[in-house]
Amino acid sequence: MRTAKRLVESPHFMINVVECEDDHAGWSVPETSSAAEIVLVRRGRFRLDSQGRRMTAEPTVGYLHRPGWEIRFAHPAGGDVCTSITFVGDALTAGLDAARSPAVHVDARLELAHHLLLRTGADPDFAAVEAVLDLLLLALREQSRDAPSPGRRELADHAREAILSGEPDCADLVALARRLGTSPAHLSRTFRHHVGMPLSRYRNRVRVSRALTRMDQGETNLAALAAGLGFSDQAHLTRVMRDELGHTPGRVLTLLASASQSAPVASRSASWASSSIRKPPDWWCQSRA
Repeated sequence: MRTAKRLVESPHFMINVVECEDDHAGWSVPETSSAAEIVLVRRGRFRLDSQGRRMTAEPTVGYLHRPGWEIRFAHPAGGDVCTSITFVGDALTAGLDAARSPAVHVDARLELAHHLLLRTGADPDFAAVEAVLDLLLLALREQSRDAPSPGRRELADHAREAILSGEPDCADLVALARRLGTSPAHLSRTFRHHVGMPLSRYRNRVRVSRALTRMDQGETNLAALAAGLGFSDQAHLTRVMRDELGHTPGRVLTLLASASQSAPVASRSASWASSSIRKPPDWWCQSRA
């Protein structure tokens, strides 16, 4: 069962928070959409089948659903919470035309912007929405420049799934390669081709994602957070988070607190979301040039 709550509505896009309580390993019936939609995962993970590609959507990988694409879902890991951004008409969809895959890679900056947007409440600030859309478009443009990759995508997908599931024998490249029946060198090359980063960095990216979620949920004990996520100590957490996000854990806590405590600028937010806007914002047009 899915429920949706409208967060933002403008002439060019709508943003909904979608909660799914499904828990089934089998595939759903195919769905289509009449508008382009990008989905970012806030919590949980699920499988989807689109354009001949089966993939796992989770906080580090969202997905694109273009008009006419059929898509099916499976939820072997339980429910999830997502943010759906639906583009109305074609004013903002030119940046999606080059997308060849449903996968949307979400870096740590985009994930933090996503968390900050949701903490602003039912009347989000313009800047919070702008940050998410700007980073989304940048991610799609970078992906569209990538050349087709050699190697088995399924091998990279299995490695991702093992890391996401916290399998005990995926803590290092050699053990994971042995589990997947391949050599460490081949796994390393294939993973980098299809995921866009080394396996060790992806493992850290997942841990940073989980750290963001726990801090968003109120965790402030950084030493306990580091230990619980498998970092050697708090300093290790700080180094990795600074490398991935550009912010230390302490700064992230400050940003999250500020987003939930400060009220949006009502006049700017209302003006931006109203039907008086007749064209896309300048920042979008400039980033597409």
